Amino acid sequence: MPLKYKDVKVGSYFLDFLIDNKIVLEIKRGDYFRKVNIEQVYHYLVATDLALGVLAQFTGSGVRIKRILNLYP
Repeated sequence: MPLKYKDVKVGSYFLDFLIDNKIVLEIKRGDYFRKVNIEQVYHYLVATDLALGVLAQFTGSGVRIKRILNLYP
């Protein structure tokens, strides 16, 4: 996904998955949700004007899911 500032491309975002052009899905591994990963998904939502992101965390005991909302898409 292009990262733009004032309609000029200044970089790129590399989303793990974009589902139906509505939901950002980011996959990580580890035993807990890190603040930096939550912020990463939130920044993807702001950059794409989407409302919902899902962070899937693969742990030793299974998969944990965290929904992340962009309240101002």
